[in-house]
Amino acid sequence: MAEKKIRVLVAKPGLDGHDRGAKVVARALRDAGMEVIYTGLRQTPEMIAEAALQEDVDVVGLSILSGAHMALAPKVIELLKLNGQDHVRVFIGGIIPDEDIVTLKEMGVTGIYGPGTTTEEIIRDIRKAVTEKSK
Repeated sequence: MAEKKIRVLVAKPGLDGHDRGAKVVARALRDAGMEVIYTGLRQTPEMIAEAALQEDVDVVGLSILSGAHMALAPKVIELLKLNGQDHVRVFIGGIIPDEDIVTLKEMGVTGIYGPGTTTEEIIRDIRKAVTEKSK
């Protein structure tokens, strides 16, 4: 039987209109054999959580360059939990100050990636998180 592909929702929450990084990561994940759903720009946390539920994803990747990560990420995590999606791992890429990383991880963010992170690192971390979740 074929191994189930990891399903990843890549989302751009908030008003940030810069999506090149999200598209690069989405393509790298797809090229690594994952199923990728890209929501596009200017998504609300509610839209992201609903898409994650409808698409039955394993991972939500948030690309946040606007500085609103401390408001947007916790709301997405809260809504995922309300939808019964405690198993969904949340990753964030973007401009995240070092002082916010510990707090975000305490809130439930699995991985945080800034500029210069390789796509290989992101792929490895997603595979590891999904594998650990399924055990």
